[in-house]
Amino acid sequence: MRLRQSAGVWELFVPRLGDGALYKYEIIGPHGELLPGKADPMARATEVPPATASRVIDDSKLVSGRRWQDAHWLQQRAQGQTRQAPMSIYEVHAASWLRLPGEGNRNLDWNELADRLIPYVKGMGFTHLELLPVMEHPFGGSWGYQPLSQFAPSARFGSAADFAGFVDSCHREGLGVILDWVPAHFPSDGHGLAYFDGTPLYEHSDPREGFHQDWNTLIYNLGRNEVRGFMIASALEWLEHFHVDGLRVDAVASMLYRDYSREPGQWVPNIHGGRENLESVDFLRELNQTVLERCPGALMIAEESTSWAGVTAPVKEGGLGFTYKWNMGWMHDTLRYMEEDSIYRRYRHHDFTFGMIYAYSEAFVLPISHDEVVHGKRTLLGKMPGDYWQKLANLRAYLGFMWTHPGKKLLFMGCEFGQYQEFDHDKSPQWDLLDDPRHRSIQRLVRDLNGLYTSLPALHLNDTRAEGFSWVVGNDNVNSVFAYFRHGNEGEGDEPLLVAVNMTPVPRHNYRIGVPVGAANEFQWKEILNTDAAIYGGSNLGNAGSVTAQPQEWHGHPASLLLTLPPLSTIILRRGKRSPSHEEL
Repeated sequence: MRLRQSAGVWELFVPRLGDGALYKYEIIGPHGELLPGKADPMARATEVPPATASRVIDDSKLVSGRRWQDAHWLQQRAQGQTRQAPMSIYEVHAASWLRLPGEGNRNLDWNELADRLIPYVKGMGFTHLELLPVMEHPFGGSWGYQPLSQFAPSARFGSAADFAGFVDSCHREGLGVILDWVPAHFPSDGHGLAYFDGTPLYEHSDPREGFHQDWNTLIYNLGRNEVRGFMIASALEWLEHFHVDGLRVDAVASMLYRDYSREPGQWVPNIHGGRENLESVDFLRELNQTVLERCPGALMIAEESTSWAGVTAPVKEGGLGFTYKWNMGWMHDTLRYMEEDSIYRRYRHHDFTFGMIYAYSEAFVLPISHDEVVHGKRTLLGKMPGDYWQKLANLRAYLGFMWTHPGKKLLFMGCEFGQYQEFDHDKSPQWDLLDDPRHRSIQRLVRDLNGLYTSLPALHLNDTRAEGFSWVVGNDNVNSVFAYFRHGNEGEGDEPLLVAVNMTPVPRHNYRIGVPVGAANEFQWKEILNTDAAIYGGSNLGNAGSVTAQPQEWHGHPASLLLTLPPLSTIILRRGKRSPSHEEL
């Protein structure tokens, strides 16, 4: 190889290489030692793991050799992915969404996933599909979160062209594609980035800065221009080359703090003596600003679990520049509430309401992700207390609460029908449970919630703005009842929605809730969804389809409704015009 001194780049031209040829780098270390054969960090394709060689790819097969058919999608994407648009995400581990036990438990390839996964996600009413990392990774049990080839789709699912075809198919069916992307750390496998030229090239030399104790992985040295450029080029590869619509950036909190998961003496302060990782902050700002300028409408979503200020504020205003942040606090608080037996929930009432105190400090996604249904944490259904009927009712009520709470939505595969086995990357979700009407009813509820969320502006238009929400009942801890309004653009005819949640197995009859009135004939409130309805497996208690408001002031409103709140339920009511009487006609 020859060294281009001005750029610090080594290069080698090998003629007559064919598409699919395998290669590695053979490098002599600084002390004359022969290093393990190294895969190309910028390879566009690889061998199928556990083989580790890089593969030559004829890029024309991806770019000019196949025709993208998503031009219309890309043209309208910037308008379709604003914060005012609905966004309901189905999170998937591609390798295990549907394994085939009769064929050696193999995973589906991209073409098979296009045929089976896309129609399912679209039929369920989700707007986006989020894939756990598909960048090539040596160990399947890492679910992709320990990638080594930041530019290559995993060969486990087929070729890079096949992956491009999958994305194209999603777009033609109106589905956005988000990829999990990992700039926080990388594994130390000998064929990878670790001591690539015999020195700490991509990682820090000091393990107090360059080694993740939690994950036994190495940390990128983002203080080096070359490493920052490498990672930003990877992000652009997926966004520009493969047309994906967003990246969910993994483990941002571990990047922002030098003392992340470290005891005193195990970390190195920054140049000012503080714990903030200034190099990572600069990198994230440069990354998000670059994506903003080059990829109109693309989403950048931070998995950030602390109270770092301005994660979703623009870079020019001193923020990190992400589009959204996962609301980990909301997730932990509300799940802690749901895990309590209903008789004790009155003592944890604030866990359900606390999220609204900071709901608009950032632009949030409400995540029920893979991390919440694995490693002994139990599934979403398994977290619910009570007998099996109560578990299902609790789950239905929680999903109704989640879909009516401000914030975009994310749900991991299997949660949409209430599976009771934890996520296992070697097994598919428990699809056989759909033979049970109780679980099929949960699936129907999620489909209907997506339908309401995407079709009613009051449920999504102001997801990130305070004018989209107002409390009616927030302090009834004795009855464990919550009630709130969701507001769209009422000046353009978006009627407000009333949401009432009863988190006990005791029905509440004649529960009075104050409501606003519009014109003289707008006293009728239609019950448009009830998680206790028989079609969802509930007891079918409710309000007979609609309720007429009474001219009795309550909760500061000029009128009120006397409602039946079913046990362990969420109901949604929409104000509408009553039918005129015979005398009025």
